[in-house]
Amino acid sequence: MPKLWNETIEAHRREVRDAILDSTAALAAENGPLSVTMSQIAERVGIGRATLYKYFPDVEAILHAWHAREVAGHLAQLAEVRDRTEGAGARLDAVLGAYALITHESHGHHDTDLGAFLHRDSGSHLAHAHRHLHHMVQELLAEAAQAGDVRDDIPPAELTHYCLNALTAARTLPSKAAVRRLVTLTLTGVRPPQH
Repeated sequence: MPKLWNETIEAHRREVRDAILDSTAALAAENGPLSVTMSQIAERVGIGRATLYKYFPDVEAILHAWHAREVAGHLAQLAEVRDRTEGAGARLDAVLGAYALITHESHGHHDTDLGAFLHRDSGSHLAHAHRHLHHMVQELLAEAAQAGDVRDDIPPAELTHYCLNALTAARTLPSKAAVRRLVTLTLTGVRPPQH
């Protein structure tokens, strides 16, 4: 087959897969994850059930694939923020701020039946994402410590746990302004002590 033909087919498959993921997540949010059927998904996407089964074996697999895509998108967003920001301290500030906002904006997801369903058996994709996030923040903290922007009397690994655990509170805050204050408070805790 010509290269262009293969690219067109692959693009179509990605579009169908994305439509399946988005439709399933919407149905699960509307009706609860346990009430979604493969027939409902196929109807909403506008494909036959046989086609749907070529992509996924069941609703649970679709929801986990959707969640993995969402998590990967968040990590990519954080990497983009890191890569476009100059200066070690500024990079740390920007990434922790972006992480706190992501956490805040996804708070509704955690408080739903869908959130409970996805997090009861989070699987390896979530563990991998947490490791990736920890590694990214730890590197940023180490760089900022070398630049004198972050305290160096506590290992970066410990500071990483402090920052990420503190910022989980963003999930329950009422506004973006409150999230920004939490980020400022968290960053104050990692700044070099004043003598």
